[in-house]
Amino acid sequence: MVGNCLPAVKITGSGRPVLEPNEIECFFLSGVDLLCEDDPSTSFPHLKSGLLILTTHRLLWLPESNASGGGAAGGIPLAAVSHIFSVKKSLRSVFSSPRVRFQVSMSPEGRVAAVGSQSVVVTVVVRGKGDCDAFLAKLWENWRARAWEDAGSGSSNAAATAAAAETATASSSGGIYSSDGTVKMVGVSGILRKEQEMWESTDRSLQEAFQDLNALMSKAKEMVMLAEKMRLKLLSGSNSQTNATNDEEMGSKEEMQDWLLSVGIISPVTKESAGALYHQQLSRQLADFIKVPLEKAGGMINLIDIYCLFNRARGTELISPDDLLQACSLWEKFDVPVVLRKFDSGVMVIQTKSHSDEEVFNNVKMLVMKPDALRAGISASDAARTLGVAPAMAKEHLLSAESKGLLCRDISPDGFRFYINLFAEIFQDDIYLVKDRGIFGSWLQANHNHA
Repeated sequence: MVGNCLPAVKITGSGRPVLEPNEIECFFLSGVDLLCEDDPSTSFPHLKSGLLILTTHRLLWLPESNASGGGAAGGIPLAAVSHIFSVKKSLRSVFSSPRVRFQVSMSPEGRVAAVGSQSVVVTVVVRGKGDCDAFLAKLWENWRARAWEDAGSGSSNAAATAAAAETATASSSGGIYSSDGTVKMVGVSGILRKEQEMWESTDRSLQEAFQDLNALMSKAKEMVMLAEKMRLKLLSGSNSQTNATNDEEMGSKEEMQDWLLSVGIISPVTKESAGALYHQQLSRQLADFIKVPLEKAGGMINLIDIYCLFNRARGTELISPDDLLQACSLWEKFDVPVVLRKFDSGVMVIQTKSHSDEEVFNNVKMLVMKPDALRAGISASDAARTLGVAPAMAKEHLLSAESKGLLCRDISPDGFRFYINLFAEIFQDDIYLVKDRGIFGSWLQANHNHA
């Protein structure tokens, strides 16, 4: 158990940690023990066989046995780390699990804190497969970078960029005299000097361009962080103020949530950071990301649409279709509320576990029982408008309803038309018996009224 020593870490429904603003995941290690070997009597817990995630702000430990339950997960702020010990290679270390040791400050109450009156040495024991040396190098890098201190500070490169641009501009008017009154060099020397000045000007322009690009990237990171804060605030506000808002205000909130969702994922899972755990962590992150698009799509969405939305949110960290398919196939092993489904036609979709085909079939039956539909049938576009889905998805629902015996289809040059199944109304003993009640009676009345 984490106990009261480590700050608690919130866990999403798919078992992913909830990150702080501007916090990015950098390294993953599985099968990790976190303990205090030097002083077993301390209040620091002995955590066994968990997932260790190194971020720009914290060291997060998640129990692998309860990864999706959001239970005993804890974190060590990098601000509380006062010293990182170098790894000493010895004959003993060759036959034992790799270890990383660092010193952590603790408060008088026995909690890990950035400022404390005492300290303990924490040991990370890597029992699973992982590059311990790369993890130690990344830990040193993040600890020295102190990104948690820059979370609230904005970028101040505008003045420096303006000054550099002002310095880079120089008067190059014609004549043999320069601006300071000296004679310019002419001939071969003048050509060489002019060539050198041109290269220097190009170099300054490139430096200014990269300065602007760095400023743009830092601003973009701030905007993503701000958008995430606003989205979380809107989501929490929509739950507590549902009864106090009208339909127009709710519509504007939903539109704002969709816009903020398209800004991007702050910390996308990458192969570089996750290593062997890449597809596992990608699967969990995808399960968290897909909640809002699924709600908007009515509980089911095409896999191709999710591929486009997810890659757009990841920015430059694009994934391949195979990575997406493998991440979706791992949902069967995790306790997540979504599942990958494949129709008989081969079309693959993502749907919530609470999605009910019977409810869809009832809506389709209500549509085909309308007088116009009884006479002329319905198309995939008609079903799409009623179900609120794309025509391709509506066609799959209609084909599924046909396989259940609810509908019949007619194929013509104009495409597919679906009708209510009247064959179920025919008695095998008397096929000429005409019913004036039920579905057959409604069909007769619809055609009689049209005639």
